[in-house]
Amino acid sequence: YVCSTWGNNHFKTFDGDIYQFPGICEYNFASDCREPYKEFSVHIQRALNSNNHPEIQYILLTIKDFTVYLRPKVIVVDGQIVKTPYYSSGVLIESNDIYTKVYAKLGLTLIWNQEDALMVELDSKFNNHTCGLCGDYNGVPIYNEFISGGDYNSITYGNLQKINKPNAKCEDPDETQALPSCNGHRDECESLLTSSAFADCRLRLNLEMYIQACMQDKCACNGNEDSFCLCSTISEYSRQCSHAGGRPGEWRTHNFC
Repeated sequence: YVCSTWGNNHFKTFDGDIYQFPGICEYNFASDCREPYKEFSVHIQRALNSNNHPEIQYILLTIKDFTVYLRPKVIVVDGQIVKTPYYSSGVLIESNDIYTKVYAKLGLTLIWNQEDALMVELDSKFNNHTCGLCGDYNGVPIYNEFISGGDYNSITYGNLQKINKPNAKCEDPDETQALPSCNGHRDECESLLTSSAFADCRLRLNLEMYIQACMQDKCACNGNEDSFCLCSTISEYSRQCSHAGGRPGEWRTHNFC
């Protein structure tokens, strides 16, 4: 069971809902929410980079009393910068130029591409015990009450996951903003995600959710052909497919991504 966030502020919960939340504060991404003793928590903070694209600035992972602070190319454990591979108290941290990976014996794996995309996988023993942007992990998608209708939308939900820090300077995203309808981009997104490179992925993932995310990306790009806009959701689909045991083919070309 995997929760992930990528690209243009997309999130996919453990239960499979996909939504967008553009917050730039520090948020609870996924935590053990049993009282009184929490086994782990993962916090993230995004910011816009020099190209105006959202990137994850840092990840704060706490496992019992052990704290790991991840930034691109820097790993700090309990206040000390460490070199990888690093192993201590049931936690292994590996990193290369592309990914930082953390494996915790209590049943958590975290993979970050040091830019926009983070994936957290949890052992099923945490079923029904988590909270945060990744949801409650109870196996029931709450898509309907969570996004459409009801008094609960994804922005309201995201704002509730903010970590209150006394000196933080960040605005909550506006809960009244409506997402544009992006149906004009459906055909294009569908053909990208059903290309022969992804033949092995189709039955492993919920294709429709990635088509919707791709359509929202296209809207947000406003015809701007930069690769962040076009490629981040397709990259995520490819990563998730591999993670689910599929074998995506070579989908990048010289003139695409």
